[in-house]
This record gives sequence, C-alpha cells and structure tokens, in this order.
Amino acid sequence: MSYRLRCLSCEEQFSSDYPRQLCGRCGGILEVVYANRAGVRRLKKDFWSYEPLLPDCQYKHYKLGNTTLLPAREDDLYLKLELENPTKSFKDRGSVVEVAKALEYGYDEVVCASTGNMAYSVSYYAKLAGIRATIFVSKNANWLKVRNIRETRDAGINRVDGDFTEAQRRAIGYTKRKEAFLTGDYGYRKEGQKTLLYEIIAEVPDVRNILVPVGNATLFSATYKALTELKKLRLLGRTPRLIAVQATLTDPLVVAFRNNRKVRYQKPLTDAGAIGVGYPTYGDQAIEGIRETQGTAVGVTDGEMEVERKAFYREYGLQAEMAGVASLAAFRKVPLEGKSVAVISGGNTLKP
Repeated sequence: MSYRLRCLSCEEQFSSDYPRQLCGRCGGILEVVYANRAGVRRLKKDFWSYEPLLPDCQYKHYKLGNTTLLPAREDDLYLKLELENPTKSFKDRGSVVEVAKALEYGYDEVVCASTGNMAYSVSYYAKLAGIRATIFVSKNANWLKVRNIRETRDAGINRVDGDFTEAQRRAIGYTKRKEAFLTGDYGYRKEGQKTLLYEIIAEVPDVRNILVPVGNATLFSATYKALTELKKLRLLGRTPRLIAVQATLTDPLVVAFRNNRKVRYQKPLTDAGAIGVGYPTYGDQAIEGIRETQGTAVGVTDGEMEVERKAFYREYGLQAEMAGVASLAAFRKVPLEGKSVAVISGGNTLKP
C-alpha cells in the first residue's frame, strides 16, 4: 500500500523513498502513514494475504506467520503460538518487512540492537537476502540466542556493556558511521507485526481480551494500530481490550499507566530477557492503546513466569521462554470476561 513517513516527535513528513527509519530533522522514530485504504475484504489466516496492508515493496514470500491459535485447557482462552515462526518468535513478522525495505533502498548491510530474539530474526532474514547483519546485544542477552546467531547466521555480534537501551544507542551510532540500514523497534517492523492481530481476529472475531508481553512495546502498539485499521475497513466488530504484560522487576509501562504519567527509564532486573527493556520505545503509544481499548497493564513476577513455563511444557509439550508465557501468567491474575487470546511470544530456550 502506498504511504508516507511521519516523525512521531516533530511531525516532519517524508516520502516513502526516504531510506531511513529515523527522522532526518530531529532523530525521532518514523511512523508509516498510508495514503488510502487497502482492498482487503475479509480476514484470512495467511500472513501474505495481508500484503495489501503492508508498505509497498517487492517482498519474497517466505513461510512465516499463520501460527496456531490453540484452544487452551482453560475455558475461553486461546494461545497464539508465535514460537512456530522460523526463528521461534513473533519477531520474524517484522524482520521480513525491514530486510525487504533495506534491499529496496540498496543497502548491503543491516544493523540492530536486541536482547536476543530480534537479533536472531534479523540475521536470519539478512542471510536469506544475501546481505550482512551487524548486531549489538545487551550484556544480559540470552546466551543460547547469541550462540544461534554466531554459529548459523553469519552475523557480526557486538556485546555491549550495558542494557538494551545502551545497545540501541550503539546501533544508531553505527548507522551514522557506516552505510547500514537500521532495523529494530521502528516503523517498518511495527507494520509487519500488525499481522498477528489480523490472524487472531480472522479466527476469533469475537475475542474480548488480548494479552501481549511488552518489552519495547512495538508488538503492543502494532496490535493497537491493526485494530484501528480494521475498524476503518469495517472488518472489526467490538474492539477487544488490550492487556500489556511486563515483568515486575522491569515494568516502566505498568508504573506509568498506574500513575498516569509518561514512561520513565528503569534498570532492567528481570531474568525474562526478551521483555527486559528499561525504556520501551513505543511506551507512550502503548499507554494510548490501553486507554482507548479500556485495557490494563499487568506485572508478573519472574517466579510466576517460571512456574507458567514449566506448566506450559507439561501441558502442551512445547518449550517457551519465560517472557513467552508472561501473558499466561497475567491471565491468572486479571479477572476477564469473554474469550481471551494470550500471545505466546517466543520459544528460544533449552529448558524443559
């Protein structure tokens, strides 16, 4: 779909041939804004059926998305199994869009900051595309994910003596010195991650609650954006509540929501590294999504996530990381009415 780019900070606008993800005026994050409505008439459980709702590009149709929506043991609960994606997390939905745009703009290198899953995903699709990937990972990044990148994806890895926020700063600095396309928690990734919500509504159109793990809040804000798009297309009935889930040891979004203020940085202390982000890039957008859908933000402890991870393995025979089952832990704590979907966001772990 044809589009332009708008800075979320200073409102400066750029045409779609602007080859960067940050504003050339103030350095803010660029949002994809579509010029018209796409011609999607009905929702399908098919990632590439939503290409008309993605930024115009020559995409290669890799196999991804279309993940299982599994009826859980509990009544009115469904599990969206994003661990079925090629690199075992929802990150692939955004990486396939970002790498395609990098190729379109003529780059031969992509760079990103990550706690692990996104780095694994970006390097995976960069290798498929035949371009280099340079990765900055925080010191608390999962060792298994770093090993997977190093051994199988031919990416350059830079370990940062700091958290994700510092890794992100380093990645941005790298793109200023090199001719590399910045990937990560930015506008094009957000567009690809909208497809998760489309798939949910295609299968459970009367869903009342959607529980989403939050690190940088990109998936959460993408889910909210997808809801607003479906409403404009008249493909959505009653709007479901969006429920943001964070670890209590790293919960800047939860604190900001409860105290009705802007998101402020917290030092990440949780062992659930995939959601251990001290300053969510899309935190303020996520709070807007919570309020507009009459949702809420919930904190779960590391202990609760670990208990849920083990129970998930026993019940379904599937391995999920702690952050991957944060939504399930939250489901136990929040009184909900009607059908709910818990996003099982990732499965990069060796723990049974």
